[in-house]
Amino acid sequence: MLELLTVDYASPEAGLQLAESLRHTGFAVIKNHPIAATLVDHVYSEWQQFFAADTKINYLYDKAIQEGYFPFASENAKYTHVKDLKEFYHFYPWGRLPQGMSGQTSELFVAMNALAAHVLDWIQAHTPTEITQAFPMSLSEMINASKRTLMRFIHYPALSGFEAADSVRAAPHEDIGLLTLLPAATTKGLQVLDARGQWHEVPCDYGTIIVNVGDTLSAITQGYYQATTHQVTNPLGELAKKPRLSMPLFLHPRDEVILPDGRTAGQYLLQRLTEIGVA
Repeated sequence: MLELLTVDYASPEAGLQLAESLRHTGFAVIKNHPIAATLVDHVYSEWQQFFAADTKINYLYDKAIQEGYFPFASENAKYTHVKDLKEFYHFYPWGRLPQGMSGQTSELFVAMNALAAHVLDWIQAHTPTEITQAFPMSLSEMINASKRTLMRFIHYPALSGFEAADSVRAAPHEDIGLLTLLPAATTKGLQVLDARGQWHEVPCDYGTIIVNVGDTLSAITQGYYQATTHQVTNPLGELAKKPRLSMPLFLHPRDEVILPDGRTAGQYLLQRLTEIGVA
């Protein structure tokens, strides 16, 4: 059975519990964290309006900087050429915020990034010394002033019933960065794969934040933490008629951080973006 833990942020054991859940499953869920549910709700509402408007096309992404709006079916998972059933927007603090939006997207980004730094400190504190002593710097220092960390606002439209048989909202994949932090999406659908090849629903309880390991953290910790394969499934029945929104924070180190194999984090990121068809 997959032991994916829901961790109470206020608990004295929160750091240890989160690190153990990430170590064994690649995922954890945080409750009672400091990010206000009202802020999350408002940001979801604004981005829902953005994806519903034709003006979104005015913010098309730039491959060189990976900022802006990625139209429907822009991305595929690694090792597949079937495009995911989604459109999305990459928001960076240095990038464009679509006209008419409040500053609450930026406010949420700052709050999520601060929470992520705290989570990285928890992870480092509960990782064996023989691993952490090989880090070029602390995990939280790696993200300090990083221009690569972003929030991805994702819209999975309602299904039409005419999708290709092998197309899904998000095909099985692993994330690229150090960590992903994801406020609970507007509907369920996220699943994680266990070591026996079985899929499990990731809890999507209102007000929680999901945390999962990315490939860069796997590399930096020399496999102590493993990025776990996950997917977003196509809903059935009445749920198929409803869209889904999610907004993960993808936490990336600065480009110049050196990975154990000698590559920089920037070089590794470019390789992975090319593999998924967006660079």
